[in-house]
Amino acid sequence: MYSTRLFRLLEQVEPPTREALIALLEEFEKRSEEIASGREIRKIWEVLDRVGQELQELAEAQKRTEQRLEELAEAQQRTEQRVEELAEAQKRTEEQMRQLVQRQEQLEGRMDRLEIAMQELAESQRQTDQKMRELAEAQKRTEEQMRQLVQRQEQLEGRMDRLEIAMQELAESQRQTDQKMRELAEAQKRTEQRLEELAEAQQRTEEEIRGLTVAMKEMRRTVGTLQHTVGYMLEDRACAGLPALLKADFGIEVVGRLTRDYVRVGKRNVEVNIFGKGRKDGEEVWIVGEAKTQVYERDVKQFERTVEELKTVLGENLFLVMVGYQITPGVQQYLRARGIAFYISTALPL
Repeated sequence: MYSTRLFRLLEQVEPPTREALIALLEEFEKRSEEIASGREIRKIWEVLDRVGQELQELAEAQKRTEQRLEELAEAQQRTEQRVEELAEAQKRTEEQMRQLVQRQEQLEGRMDRLEIAMQELAESQRQTDQKMRELAEAQKRTEEQMRQLVQRQEQLEGRMDRLEIAMQELAESQRQTDQKMRELAEAQKRTEQRLEELAEAQQRTEEEIRGLTVAMKEMRRTVGTLQHTVGYMLEDRACAGLPALLKADFGIEVVGRLTRDYVRVGKRNVEVNIFGKGRKDGEEVWIVGEAKTQVYERDVKQFERTVEELKTVLGENLFLVMVGYQITPGVQQYLRARGIAFYISTALPL
């Protein structure tokens, strides 16, 4: 939108000029809507602000000229009959000046007629008598004002030429921007096509993953079953083979047989892989053991926590033993330090 000051200036000029300027501004507004660069728009608005400033100065000069012409008309009316011809010439000059101002406000370079009229007015003034000297002086001041008006008009035309060049450059920039937008649209289409292909590939991958997930679950169930089977086999071998080993190595004689069992501790049943009674040096002991395919240090710690629970029911006289298919030297050393007997599966009979 245009500034309020510019509209006030337009209201002060003659209707034909005002209509021409409004048409020019409307055309400029249509073009500015096609411009994508905000910096170029600001430059154009700066030019328009300067144009508005020049129009204001032009309107003020026009007011002063019209005021001086009114004084000239009053002086003409006070002249004698012998200056009637001069008055007629002055009227023609006033008409020519009015037309010149209108043409200047319409940004047309038609100053030749005004200069001719001013020369005729100067010649007519030189032919008048002493009574018209004041009119001549007033006319000289009017000529100076008109000269300044012409200079400003030329400056305004130069600025409008630069504005038109800037408009052309902006139009070219807009054309290039449109071309880039079309290229980007094509690239976007290709990207969307690629995304569709990737989505289809992703869907196929997800279906394959779902199939693999089902297979992995089935494998876990199978491995879990095998682990249980292997663990139970190791427990069975330990229960069958430990009585002889415990008697030979620790002097413990198993009473009855060793078995896999549960011990009631409070409100829950605690599973014990190897459980039974024994006798050593005439005293009864509880044999508590754990069987693992591979014994880690964390298994030993868990076994000790279980033993602490069992002590609340079985008492302190317990003999602890762990059996595994594989026990690393570091874990063996840890078991010795904790006072827990251990056997590798190769020591057990098949």
